[in-house]
Amino acid sequence: MLYSLITEQQNSDSLNIDTMNTIDILKIMNEEDKKVAYAVERELGEIASAIDAIVERMQRGGRLLYFGAGTSGRLGILDAAECPPTFGTRPELVQGIMAGGGAGAFNIAREDIEDHKEEGAADVVKNNITQLDSIIGISASGQAPYVLGALEEAKKRGALTISIACNEQALLDDAADININVVVGPEIIMGSTRLKAGTAQKMVLNMISTATMIKMGKVYRNLMVDVKPKNKKLIERAKRIIMLATGVSYEEADRYFNLSNKNAKIAIVMIEAGVCYETACELLEKGDGFVAQAIEIYQTNMGNNEI
Repeated sequence: MLYSLITEQQNSDSLNIDTMNTIDILKIMNEEDKKVAYAVERELGEIASAIDAIVERMQRGGRLLYFGAGTSGRLGILDAAECPPTFGTRPELVQGIMAGGGAGAFNIAREDIEDHKEEGAADVVKNNITQLDSIIGISASGQAPYVLGALEEAKKRGALTISIACNEQALLDDAADININVVVGPEIIMGSTRLKAGTAQKMVLNMISTATMIKMGKVYRNLMVDVKPKNKKLIERAKRIIMLATGVSYEEADRYFNLSNKNAKIAIVMIEAGVCYETACELLEKGDGFVAQAIEIYQTNMGNNEI
C-alpha cells in the first residue's frame, strides 16, 4: 500500500515548515540532504555489482538504458544525455526512456502514464532490447507500473535488469537481477520525491555511468580523454587534458591536438609513445581504447616489429 512506504511518510522534523522563516526552512533541507550520501553509501556493494555486470555486457556490444517516470525518468534522460559530450559515446550507447516519451513528458508532467505497465513493456519492445543490454528501472516508490512492465519485459528478453528505488522492500525487487534500494527517509514535504529521493537517484546514476565509462577506457588518470571538443570551452579543455597528461606546453598540446585530428586520447598516446597518428590509433585499438594500456603495449614491444 502506498501509505506504508517510507517515501510517503510525514517527516516529523518539518511538521511546522509552513510557519518557519526562510533560513530555518533551508537549514532543515540542508540537514535532510546530508542523509542522502550515507544512504547511498549503504548500497555501494550493489552499485558495484551493477557496474561490473553492465561493463561485461557493454564490452560485448550491449547498451545501457534507463526507464523511469516523472522525476525518475527525467533523471535518467539527463544522465544519458551527458555521456556523449563527456565520454565521447555514441548517443545510442546510453539512453534514457521516460514514460510518456519525448520532450512533451520531460517538460510537462504526465503522471498518468506511469500507471500503465503495458507502456513500459512496449517501450522495451520498441527499443529492441536484447540479452546484451542492461536495463535500469528507476522509481522512488519502487512500484511504478510503467517501470515494472519495462523490467519484466527486459528480463524475458534476457537483458540484465537493475532497479533503483528509495524503499527497503520495493515492488521492483522481484523484477530485477540487482536491487539498489537507497532509503533516504521521509521528505520534508510529504511525498515530494524530487527532493532527497531524486538527489539519491542522481548520485547513484552518476556513479553507474561514470564508473562504467572509466572501466570502458574513457578516462586516463582522472582526465576525460574522450571528450568531444565541439565548442571553444571543450577545445580548450581538451588541450589542457593533453598538457596535464603529458606535461607538454600549451603550444605543444595545441600542435598535437591538431595532428591527432582533435582527439585528446590519440594526442596523448602520440606524445607519450613518440609515435605518429596512425600508430597511436593502432596502439589504442590493441589496448581496447585504454590510454595506459596503449602506452604499455608500445613500451613492451618497443624495439621489435610487433607494433
